[in-house]
Amino acid sequence: MATNTVITISRQYGSGGRFVGRKLAEALNIPFYDKELIAMAAEESGMSRELFEKADEKASNSLLYTLSMNSYLLHGMAGVPDLPLNDKVFLVQSEVIRKIADKGPCVIVGRCADYILRELPNCVNVYIYSDMEDRVARATTYYNLSADRAKEQIQKTDKKRATYYNFYTNLKWGRAENYDLSLNSAKIGIDGCVDVICRFVNCAEAVEAAKEQK
Repeated sequence: MATNTVITISRQYGSGGRFVGRKLAEALNIPFYDKELIAMAAEESGMSRELFEKADEKASNSLLYTLSMNSYLLHGMAGVPDLPLNDKVFLVQSEVIRKIADKGPCVIVGRCADYILRELPNCVNVYIYSDMEDRVARATTYYNLSADRAKEQIQKTDKKRATYYNFYTNLKWGRAENYDLSLNSAKIGIDGCVDVICRFVNCAEAVEAAKEQK
């Protein structure tokens, strides 16, 4: 199926959201971006990739972000030389995400892409979640964690992602109204999620095409 839609994937840790995103990109034959964004943002900024990996999806909890945003929009990164590293990383990644979306359809995982691209008409935002048993099973299988360590990692990572999302968007991570489609991967599996998203995107494009013909 051909598409002209940009698809963002937000996900709980262990829900299989990254697997869904990669399989979806393969099914639609469009680019997939997850950790690739780190290398692209590092190249864009001239900063080291190691710094970006350290700060990736971490909020600074700094008032400087709010105070500096207008300056950044007016003057670019040069206008906010004292901005904390995590905030610089977010701003640079935001620019990279916008440039990627401008190039055409793709799948982008995490990093508040749904919020960053909120003005983009041809964008579908998906949230993947699952029950704890399914997430623990996936974490022990793919990340070589014990069941106890998996539960701890799930709670820690979900908290980090929620803090990051809530801080940079002023929205609540995981709330249904922030996404176009929310799927329980434990109910329909990874392939089922891919199939439903493809169908949803197809319907969304059909509705948009009908609007344009009026």
